[in-house]
Amino acid sequence: MTAPAGSSRSATPWFREVSGRQWRQFVAAWLGYLLDGFDFVLMGLVLVEVSAEFGLSTVQGATLISAAFISRWCGGLLIGAIGDRKGRKTAMILSIGLFCIGSVICAIAPGYWVLFVARLLIGLGMAGEYSASSTYVIESWPQHLRNRASGFLISGFSIGTIIAAQVYALVVPTHGWRWLFAIGLVPIAITLYLRRALPESDDWEEMRARTPAVDRQPDVMSVLFGGPRRVVNLASGLATLAALVLIFTRTITDGWIVGLLAVLVAAVFVSYMVQFTRGRWPTGVMLMVTVFAAFLYSWPIQSLLPTYLKTTLGLDASHVANVLTFAGLGAAVGCWVAGFTGDWLGTRKAYWMSLLISQLIIFPVFLVGGGSLALLGGLLFLQQVFGQGISGLLPKWIGGYFPPEQRAAGLGFTYNVGALGGAVAPVLGASLAQHMSLGTALAVLSFGLTLVVMVLVGTNAPRRLQRRLRPDDEWSSDAVDVVRRGDGQAAMAGAQPDAAPAPRR
Repeated sequence: MTAPAGSSRSATPWFREVSGRQWRQFVAAWLGYLLDGFDFVLMGLVLVEVSAEFGLSTVQGATLISAAFISRWCGGLLIGAIGDRKGRKTAMILSIGLFCIGSVICAIAPGYWVLFVARLLIGLGMAGEYSASSTYVIESWPQHLRNRASGFLISGFSIGTIIAAQVYALVVPTHGWRWLFAIGLVPIAITLYLRRALPESDDWEEMRARTPAVDRQPDVMSVLFGGPRRVVNLASGLATLAALVLIFTRTITDGWIVGLLAVLVAAVFVSYMVQFTRGRWPTGVMLMVTVFAAFLYSWPIQSLLPTYLKTTLGLDASHVANVLTFAGLGAAVGCWVAGFTGDWLGTRKAYWMSLLISQLIIFPVFLVGGGSLALLGGLLFLQQVFGQGISGLLPKWIGGYFPPEQRAAGLGFTYNVGALGGAVAPVLGASLAQHMSLGTALAVLSFGLTLVVMVLVGTNAPRRLQRRLRPDDEWSSDAVDVVRRGDGQAAMAGAQPDAAPAPRR
């Protein structure tokens, strides 16, 4: 895994190794992520206003944030499968269309349930956007720069949250919360326009050209809904979606029933992963667990920080927007930093080291209060650089465990099942805040779950579980990562390369 001596790569700035075509592909996908960030955080920004209009408690209001996570597993599965079968570009356009429909319904929603359904549609779109766009860019960039591609791409989400915060301060106090969702249609239109003439990703085109259709790995739709178990899988999928709605709308509140439903939902997801990946299922299941824990540590802050600033600290709209801008900018810078450190240190090492630094900052963020907004904004900036920004490497990390013909659906399903942690997070944070201050609840959740993710990523838990349960289906690439040395040569570190061998069946 070393480049030839005297390789020209060492003398060429990294950004010149990315062609103009690859930069255009990146920009179109990045704008989609900006749209993700803009539209997805709007509910958190106006949660107080929406709850007041519809007479919702804090916990009930938090379910509107959770709604966009409930449907994500379905969007990751279906739109990811479309990306594998019809191309990444088609899936990207479809996901943006779902965003458009969801935003329109949010703007005119007459009550809680209509708003909840609209958030389900936005969740479908976000899942498709994540799986299709991240796969599209990572497969289009040079392999030794794909940590950078992953980190830079996810920064679009954070920039979208910054824009949303500033638009919130300008629009909501004067015109009300509905106009915020209406304005969200503008970036949707721009993104659709830019994506109309995109080429397909290089890896997908090469895979289709070199591998006859009969020799390709079956896509997830063929496996789950085209085989002998299709009726059972369809019924269990619909039941899973219904169970999640019942849980997160708090229609069912009895603890043992909720626990039973949660176990059944988890069993369905594991069964899908076993059918889809066969002998590789231990890797897939551990990836879902890791992402679930990552959302549990990050999304209490992402979703309830505006509520904390407005209620606990009593800040007005302009001050809330300014503090959230510091946080969003920190997450964006963190994604960029993660791209460089991931290529330098390797994905896993960069990940756990960044989270370790974030652990030192999380409690001071909520101890400083509102006495010094500059200090609060600075601490949030740093915490988001190291705690949230490093998540920019997740697409690269997850995608390396799947072959190209299954990568969009594999990444989309794995990530978005794990993203149910984001549905649990705001409700859990709001529930804990009934027994302690909201700031303390957010700090405790973030600290504890970050530690879990550090251990899982740092020890390469997916590979360890694979080796323990199904060693015959372990890939040698599960244990290594391609990093770039200072002399421009490639070297091996500790996660996995971009291209993985086809799994043994």
